[in-house]
Amino acid sequence: MTEQEKSNFKVKDFMALVNSVNPKKAIFALGMLLSLMTSGASLIVPQLTKNLVDSSQLMSLNKRMLFILAFAFIAQLVFGAVGSYLLRFVGESTIRSLREKLWDHLLALPITYYDNHKSGETSSRLVNDTTVIKELMTSHFPNFITGGIQLIGSLIILFVMDWKMASLMFLAVPVIALIMIPIGRMMSKIGRELQTATANFNADASEKLSEIRLIKSSNGEAHEKVSGRRLIEKIFKLGIKDAKVEAVLQPIMMTAMLGLFVVVLGYGAVRVQSGTLTSGQFVAFLLYLFNIMMPVGSFATFFSQLQKAMGATERIVQLLELPVEAAALSQTIDVTGQPIKMENVSFHYVENRPILKNISFEAQQNSVIAFVGPSGGGKSTVFALLERFYEPNSGHIKIGNTSISDIDLSNWRQQIGFVSQDSAVFAGTIRENLQYGLTYELSDEELWQGLSLAYAEQFVKAFPEQLETEIGERGVKLSGGQKQRIAIARAFLRNPKILMLDEATASLDSQSEEQVQRALNQLMKERTTLVIAHRLSTIVDADCIYFIDKGQVTGSGNHQTLLKTHALYSQYVQEQVVR
Repeated sequence: MTEQEKSNFKVKDFMALVNSVNPKKAIFALGMLLSLMTSGASLIVPQLTKNLVDSSQLMSLNKRMLFILAFAFIAQLVFGAVGSYLLRFVGESTIRSLREKLWDHLLALPITYYDNHKSGETSSRLVNDTTVIKELMTSHFPNFITGGIQLIGSLIILFVMDWKMASLMFLAVPVIALIMIPIGRMMSKIGRELQTATANFNADASEKLSEIRLIKSSNGEAHEKVSGRRLIEKIFKLGIKDAKVEAVLQPIMMTAMLGLFVVVLGYGAVRVQSGTLTSGQFVAFLLYLFNIMMPVGSFATFFSQLQKAMGATERIVQLLELPVEAAALSQTIDVTGQPIKMENVSFHYVENRPILKNISFEAQQNSVIAFVGPSGGGKSTVFALLERFYEPNSGHIKIGNTSISDIDLSNWRQQIGFVSQDSAVFAGTIRENLQYGLTYELSDEELWQGLSLAYAEQFVKAFPEQLETEIGERGVKLSGGQKQRIAIARAFLRNPKILMLDEATASLDSQSEEQVQRALNQLMKERTTLVIAHRLSTIVDADCIYFIDKGQVTGSGNHQTLLKTHALYSQYVQEQVVR
């Protein structure tokens, strides 16, 4: 968005965002009604005080008036407490719904969004920006409404009581306006910059802390200290700017209010002495004046928070307007017995930088297709297109005679098992990781069967907690081989009809590689398998091998055929033998 577009982002956009999550309007209305009744009680109290002062002597207080006054205070307390709770409840439930909507949308965004945005920046939108909106809804907005009622009601009563004294208060209006308008603009600008700086720091911190082992192994602490402190310093400087503005604003506002109070107090005292104003009227006038001064002091905070909420709303709306992955389609398909075909597929991440150029291959049912070739040639991109993380720029990918882009996305992915060289696991238990993505609960017997097929049963049973063992963030408490076998067991339990293996043994030591390869051989039985491989035994046994170099298929056939007809493949095999 341009600066001009930012300045045009209005309260109606904020209201539209809030309405989009169906807030509990009836409860909000009740909460506002009770809060308004609280404001009404605060308007009655000065009148009761006036009557009490004017009708009572020092030794003989009007008990009936005291009782009514006490009742008004109690009503103000009860209505205020219940109204405040209801408004807070509505605010909290609305933000819960907004976060759920935003979270669901983030999960539905395509991989391309995450390629271009740091996860910490996105989580800042989900947590920090929604918190800003929550604070506005649950605290500042109700206070603004009730304060506004108090202010308007008090002004009306004051003009009815004594228009001359009430007119004195308007001396402060030009002063307050001159203060609020320029300072409000400054606070708006600083608020936006502060939120952006905070999101950037959150993004950087999340990324760096997730790779803390790389930082430590590379002696990168000193560099990261400087980098982190630079971002922290930027937030600090913006925070100080904000503090300076508020530090100037609050005393000026208080001075203006205090000056107004002194003027009214002096003028009122003269009127009481001259007999044109009773003591009770004077006390009531001062109480109403407090009813005006207190909300005016909070209005500056409200408008500052409103500007921050506008910035937060703007970023959330931008996220929600991003297109999601292909919507669910009615067409579902059973891929059993159907070949996978890629026909003249080309793809690029960046214009004029092709990754794949007219790639074609076919994988028959229960066959093993291997992709080999130099690193960076485009092999993993083939898998990404098959998973539908991206759409081809040209060409078609089919299962049988059906384009995979016409198949319901969930239906397509649930029939694929994917094991990469760094298979992802989540913090949690082994049981939770084995069942991840399944829509039904597996029995312990089924889980142990999956672990057995993946040659993982033995090491899991060696843990004191077994299936309930916590494996830590990204599986840090497991070795590389153990983590791979958990991923393979998960693939077994998923029972996929298409299996994709992306160098699943590349980063393992020889002992772990042997165990994982045995597990993979088990998993590949009676499934259509696509393999990106460096292990010679897998390549030799494949039904067909495709050599991909610089985004093109430069040769295909079985192992013996390629050895005779493809010089680069022959060289590749020789390198594997030497290793």
